[in-house]
Parts: sequence; C-alpha cells; structure tokens
Amino acid sequence: MGRDKATIEFDGRALWERQVEILRDLRPETIFVSARTTPRWLPTDTQLLLDDPPSRGPLSGVTKALQAMQTTHLMALAVDMPFVASEQLRNLCSLVQAGWGVVPMIRGQAEPLAAVYPAEAAADFAAALAGTDFSLQRIIRKLAAEEKVRFFTVSAKDEHLFRSVNEPGDFKEGRFTSRPPK
Repeated sequence: MGRDKATIEFDGRALWERQVEILRDLRPETIFVSARTTPRWLPTDTQLLLDDPPSRGPLSGVTKALQAMQTTHLMALAVDMPFVASEQLRNLCSLVQAGWGVVPMIRGQAEPLAAVYPAEAAADFAAALAGTDFSLQRIIRKLAAEEKVRFFTVSAKDEHLFRSVNEPGDFKEGRFTSRPPK
C-alpha cells in the first residue's frame, strides 16, 4: 500500500483500532502488537513485541508471541484482515482444546493469520524461524500432521471475511481513506 497498513482507515477507523477492539471483545489476558519497529499508534493496554532482525514478517511475530504468552493458546489476527469479526474469532476459540489449536481453511489454503495456536506450537515456529523455509503454509501443515492444530473449513459464504487487504482496490468502493498516525 506504500504506507503503514495499520493506519489506513476502514469504516471510519484505522485498521489497528478495529483489530484491537475485536481482540478486546474476546477478553484476552494480553494483547500483543507485533511489529518491525515501534508504531506511533501503539495502544497503552497492549504489549509490543518487536521482530528480531532479520524480520521474517508474520512468522517472526507469531513466533515471538508464542514465546511471550503465558496462556495455553494464542489468537493471531492480522491487522490487514478488516472483515473478520468477533463472531468468527469466538467460533474458532470454541473449537480449541488442550494441546491443539484451530486454523481456518479456505479452498485448501490455511489462513494462519486469523487462527488459534496452542503453546505447544512454539517450538515448531521457532524451528521454522531458525531455518530457511519461512512458509506459514508448511508450518501449519506440519502442525496439523502432529495434531497440534485442526482445520476449520470456512463456508463459501464466509470466505470473504478472512481476506486480507493489500491494495486500495481490496476495500469496498468509497470506503478507503488514509489517515496519518496519531
């Protein structure tokens, strides 16, 4: 997008505001914000997790969050997925059990950035980050093979809720604006 996606406004709010509000609605013990550098918009009630260089994008963030969490599960939610609502995340949370998480599956592709991971996945993410293959799809398939995550097949009518926005055209017409960081 040529700018910090988190500060792009959607439905009258910056993406980061929307995502943090959705997570707050789930009443988590801690909300982590994962980033390469300290964002200007960081909410005071969150904990910042900076990627260790070199950053490997979402892999770095999920790995660090799994290492930092003090609970049994981690809910991952990308800032650029503005169509996901609390309802979908609550549904995922209702499907987790001790020792395993839930990853949405859309047309044969895992959606690793709106998923729930068990603490037991921390070593797998750390090993992937230390290696040379940074594909989240491969890590998710490995976790599924080891029965650390199960797949939740997203219905065709709900697939659009799990899409990310990567360019202005990904937002509905007339709803894309940008706003400088606070």
